Amino acid sequence: MSFRISLYLLFVLCSFSAKAGFVLIPMDETTQQNHLKAYGITYWALDKQYKVSWLLNYRGGSFLLPDAEEIRKECKIRGVSFELLSETASNIILEEIASPSQNMENVVLERTPKIAVYTPKGKQPWDDAVTLVLTYAEIPFTAIYDEEVLADKLLLYDWLHLHHEDFTGQYGKFFGAYKNAPWYIEQKKEAEALAAKLGYNKVAESKLAVAKKIRDFVIGGGFMFAMCSATDSFDIALAAEGVDICEPMFDGDPSEGNYQSKIDYRKSFAFKDYILERNPNQYEFSDIDMTQKRKVPMEKDYFALMDYSAKWDFVPSMLCQNHTQLIKGFMGQTTSFDANLIKSNVLIMGESQYNGEARYIHGQIGKGMFTYFGGHDPEDYQHRVGDAPTVLDLHPNSPGYRLILNNVLFPAAKKKKQKT
Repeated sequence: MSFRISLYLLFVLCSFSAKAGFVLIPMDETTQQNHLKAYGITYWALDKQYKVSWLLNYRGGSFLLPDAEEIRKECKIRGVSFELLSETASNIILEEIASPSQNMENVVLERTPKIAVYTPKGKQPWDDAVTLVLTYAEIPFTAIYDEEVLADKLLLYDWLHLHHEDFTGQYGKFFGAYKNAPWYIEQKKEAEALAAKLGYNKVAESKLAVAKKIRDFVIGGGFMFAMCSATDSFDIALAAEGVDICEPMFDGDPSEGNYQSKIDYRKSFAFKDYILERNPNQYEFSDIDMTQKRKVPMEKDYFALMDYSAKWDFVPSMLCQNHTQLIKGFMGQTTSFDANLIKSNVLIMGESQYNGEARYIHGQIGKGMFTYFGGHDPEDYQHRVGDAPTVLDLHPNSPGYRLILNNVLFPAAKKKKQKT
């Protein structure tokens, strides 16, 4: 009798084992102990040819993977919370998600996006929030710069990141505060030498050529993500094509007279009707940025994510997946964007309820897409030159860093026609 019971129990266990075929990586606030490394697990699983589903709006945007011993092991090694599901349990979840009454969607992830980060050689990882979180999440990327871009190496990648960069040739507008600093003098010298090596007389000319290559990359179907000063300086460089907006300390000769009237806003990705900052001592490119206008107390510096239809607007839904809709603000050279200067065809995905500024925006150019995220480091409120790097082990559940990783992962999604 006991032998029969044991045999029956073994049969039940084998049956359950055969049907317990899924690993759920929950992304809600209370269950997941390391949201950031969960993205790394998902990328790793895709690279191993596992089929992965991104469950939009289900428990904070959870991931569903097939059950495999190496997936469980990798989750344990990286400290990522996971749950085992039977086939029946996973089907119940997928049926709930598919219901027309639920603002959820099951998005299949097909492949690992090839990631490039536009960054000069020798730049420290903490100078760029994206390289910091990619490294922490263990998501591989390739650092490229002007030479690679101008040699059409962007064709090798699906996703490109721009961070604290100045595409206008004004060296980040650091002149007023740091013109005598050794690092500023050295960076200016290196930029001029690189521009000359590439065949350009001015840094502004080489940076414009790079910006145009990046523009073409996006138009052709690439995904671009920019933060901090790369957002507005990129747009301004494109709109100022053929116009000298640099003062003598930047390029050796005066700017063009009345250059503001010659700016072609049609060439900008996201912004319109902005006024450029003429003062070379002013740490600002234009009035797009709200840093000096916003006057938001630190304790009230939050922005809210928009709520999209996961079934109809799945791209912005992917980009806004989080375990909270209220995100702590943070500053940068370009902290946020004046909503009045954003083109009407650009989505404002995150905005401040306090003053209406835009923090997180998204748009489509040609066959590709771009996302702009204001601020420098989501867990360093007022990052300054020389500040210590952010230690992400102290912020494994950062909602701001999750937004960055949403952008890294969404090019992996199986393409389907967007309904709006």
